[in-house]
Amino acid sequence: MVLKNDNGDLITLLYNDIIKLIPHRHPFLLIDKITDINLNKSITGIKAVTFNEPYFPGHFPEHPVMPGVLILEGMAQTAACLISYEYQSLSKNNLVFFTGIDKAKFRKPVTPGCTLFYKIYLITSKRSLYKFRGEAFVGEKLVASCEFSAMLVDKEKAK
Repeated sequence: MVLKNDNGDLITLLYNDIIKLIPHRHPFLLIDKITDINLNKSITGIKAVTFNEPYFPGHFPEHPVMPGVLILEGMAQTAACLISYEYQSLSKNNLVFFTGIDKAKFRKPVTPGCTLFYKIYLITSKRSLYKFRGEAFVGEKLVASCEFSAMLVDKEKAK
C-alpha cells in the first residue's frame, strides 16, 4: 500500500526531506522528488534532467547524454531513500553502499529536457543487505534497468 498522509494525499518527499535521508548533495544528488513509497516493497524517484547538469559539457558536448552510471546511481539513491525512510533511526548512524550491479541495460539515451522516473522494487533483504530491481523511464519508455545490491554500513566503520 502506497503511503498517504492524514489527509489521504500521497506522501511526496522533496529536496529538504530527501537530504535528511541520504548524505548526497548537489551536484551529486540525482533525485529531485520521491513518490509512491510502499514500505518494504517499492518507491519512485524523479529527476528532471536539465542542460545545466555538470556532466553535460564534457560528456558528448555536441550531443549531451546523461552517463549511464549516473542513471544507476540515481536508482541507488532512490533505493537508499526507501530503506532510510522506513528505518530512519538506522539512517542516522549508517550509510547505504552499493555492493553489486547485475543485468544493467541501457536502451535509450537520456538528454537535457527529459524527466527520469526511477522505479525501484525491493527483491530481498537479509539483515543489512538488500537486493533491488530498478527501472528508469522517460515517459512510458524504459531507458535503463538493472538489479543491484546494497548494504547498510556504520558511518564510523566506513571511515
